[in-house]
Amino acid sequence: MRDERRPTLRLILGDQLSPLHSWFGEVRADVVYVLMEVRSETDYVRHHAQKVLGIFAAMRALAAQLKADGHRVRHVAIDHPSNRQSITANLDALIDHYGAGAVEYQAPDEWRLDQQLRNWAAACPVPVLMVDSEHFFTARDEAARQFAGKKQWLMESFYRQQRKKHRVLMDTDGKPEGGQWNFDANNRKPWPGSPAAPPDTRPSHDHSALWESIEAAGVQTMGDAQAAAFRWPLNRAEALQQLDHFITNTLPHFGDFQDAISRNNWHLFHSLLSFALNTKMLQPREVVQRAEAAWTDGQAPLHAVEGFIRQILGWREYVRGMYWAHMPGYTEVNHLQHTRPLPEWFWTGQTQMACVASAIGQSLAHAYAHHIQRLMVIGNFALLAGLDPQALHRWYLGVYIDAFEWVEAPNTLGMSQWADGGRLATKPYVSSAAYLQRMGDHCKGCAYDAKARTGDKACPFNALYWDFFARHRQHFEHNPRLGVVYHQLGKMSPETMMALQRQTACLENLDMM
Repeated sequence: MRDERRPTLRLILGDQLSPLHSWFGEVRADVVYVLMEVRSETDYVRHHAQKVLGIFAAMRALAAQLKADGHRVRHVAIDHPSNRQSITANLDALIDHYGAGAVEYQAPDEWRLDQQLRNWAAACPVPVLMVDSEHFFTARDEAARQFAGKKQWLMESFYRQQRKKHRVLMDTDGKPEGGQWNFDANNRKPWPGSPAAPPDTRPSHDHSALWESIEAAGVQTMGDAQAAAFRWPLNRAEALQQLDHFITNTLPHFGDFQDAISRNNWHLFHSLLSFALNTKMLQPREVVQRAEAAWTDGQAPLHAVEGFIRQILGWREYVRGMYWAHMPGYTEVNHLQHTRPLPEWFWTGQTQMACVASAIGQSLAHAYAHHIQRLMVIGNFALLAGLDPQALHRWYLGVYIDAFEWVEAPNTLGMSQWADGGRLATKPYVSSAAYLQRMGDHCKGCAYDAKARTGDKACPFNALYWDFFARHRQHFEHNPRLGVVYHQLGKMSPETMMALQRQTACLENLDMM
């Protein structure tokens, strides 16, 4: 039983930075809010410098706001001499320091932290209570309950259920606005250069001093810190400004060009809201409501609004349900038994493949790439080339500022790498160079020829594409969505197949591509 004469510690994790949580509705002298910067969280994978810097800076911003609002706050800095560099060790020390009578924490979104805190709580000498983070539309197990007994968990079914449940883009008769649930067919245009992509209006922060502390603490990172001009939102006010900018200037064209890639603009018409959403500075409900209102008010077309809402209410909630239903173990899946190590250029961006160099280069520069770059450029190459999905998972988890395991692992291992054997995706998302040439402008000036299958200048995507389906025939030949692929393979002459095999043999040294 809790001793009410002793203070309660309330733990706030680095991805729980919502000032709207009900915890903060009342200022209480017997509650101490705890935020901590620890090596156990920076070191479980090698993270992008901007990810570490951004989370720490945003934690410090929330700590300052809570103090200004009158709350008691204990912020444990990365370089503080009393920092024991793990969440549970610091909690033990803080219980003793404050004479705490209880500990509360919001439900973690990563299985690793959930288990760590549950195990710690079971042995803790004071009562420990886990509360809801009050962030998501759905409960952890909602997808599992909806798909109980079903072999395939189709996102579209989940998405429609959520649209009905939350009355999003539904007419008064209970039917989807516009007469259809999904306008994806309208959202596949390449970007010709017009309309002009909106400017990057995110604020600029100088966090050079914090970065020096992170480096001095020995944290190993990758990518460019850009500490003197850090551009990601660090508090709710800045996140709301970015939401306003997206709704007003970007959403109207998001639908048309959400699948486009361009060497001339790294963010195009994407929202750049994922970091603020995944650290909970923004709430998914308010983002969905703002997007729906933009259509209602005539500010954005339905196909753009529906496509964006599908990413938030549909895909984001769906992959979270997939994650919690299949953990632990999901992060170790490797159905196709791919084992090739990541090429060195995953850490440098120095590859002759222009589209891949652009996607990885901007990932290292900005800690961000949009979904087509992640899925159909980097992920596409990784799957075709047979790269180790766990190594790729760790790279994705580390390099992207918005990557937390609950959302990243299903996207990487399920959607991108088919490592889960089709639990999430009904077919592997791979393509030859033709798709990349159709959706982007990187092929012009590339060292490789997008139309050639064989030869010194042939685009690696082409031979790797056919080799992938040939070597994994037992997995995919009877997939109804891949009938055309195997029909084309069946029509290839033995000479053509031998030429493709020789070409893929020439691609063994991935570091040289």
